Amino acid sequence: MAAGSVRGVKRTVTWSSLSTAQRAMLVAAGCVQFGLLGVALADIARRDPAEINGTKRRWVLVSLVNFVGPVLYLIRGRRRRA
Repeated sequence: MAAGSVRGVKRTVTWSSLSTAQRAMLVAAGCVQFGLLGVALADIARRDPAEINGTKRRWVLVSLVNFVGPVLYLIRGRRRRA
């Protein structure tokens, strides 16, 4: 255990306590996350339901799960075109 820490007490992290690099990484991660979400939702809206594995509603809900949802949709949700 680190000197001065108390077991069971969580340290509060605030925006101002982060370094510039940490802030930049959080902003970049947020941009990537919302970009992936936008791409996935736009693709779901444009596609015919027959071109999607499962229902559009299900994939919209799955897409709302952080990075995993949109990536999962883009990999598994779209039917491959012949």
